[in-house]
Amino acid sequence: MAHPSQLGFQDAASPVMEELPHFHDHTLMIVSMISTLVLYIIVVMVTTKLTNKYIYDSQEIEMVWTILPAVILILIAFPSLRILYLMDEVNDPNLTVKAMGHQWYWSYEYTDYEILASDSYMVPTQDLSPGQSRLLETDHRMVIPMESPIRVLVSAEDVLHSWTVPALGVKMDAVLGRLNQTSFITSRPGGFYGQCSEICGANHSFMPIVVEAVPFEHFENWSSLMLEDA
Repeated sequence: MAHPSQLGFQDAASPVMEELPHFHDHTLMIVSMISTLVLYIIVVMVTTKLTNKYIYDSQEIEMVWTILPAVILILIAFPSLRILYLMDEVNDPNLTVKAMGHQWYWSYEYTDYEILASDSYMVPTQDLSPGQSRLLETDHRMVIPMESPIRVLVSAEDVLHSWTVPALGVKMDAVLGRLNQTSFITSRPGGFYGQCSEICGANHSFMPIVVEAVPFEHFENWSSLMLEDA
């Protein structure tokens, strides 16, 4: 999860999220080089009194500023398309969870089980236990097995919402009457925090998401207990 004064990304907890910081650094390097070059040209043009009488008609310059931007765009597009493909690919999931957005809470339904479902509300500040995070804790977490392909079906009951967990590299809009899907694999156990990322009303800021990844044996025990209590 994010911490105060944090400047970088959250620690990656999925293979896709591990790719995103590398793409960010790659793109930022290209943008920095372009910005430095443009700034240098501006400074030179402002500070020098020399002129070139051929500058207004130069085939060489036309070729350079046509081909070079195309090459730069290709260098950005290819890594981006690869990551987009990885984010959209849903390949034989071991578990499917349906996440429904409501004003202002989330509900989770494990579609591989008949009656395994829960509503997830934010824990009020006065009810937090020591060590819990304000505005991020929920009374029911979305529990999943780690290192397993997970598919999440996302929709809404009322207005637009967005199911987002930054550490997993996941952001999917929840639209009334439409069923969107995303997938991910958690690479380590732990609790991963997110929030609704689409302004959805007065309590938009109070729709946290907590995904808890546990070993498969623990998930089986948890699901058995939940089914017994249902």
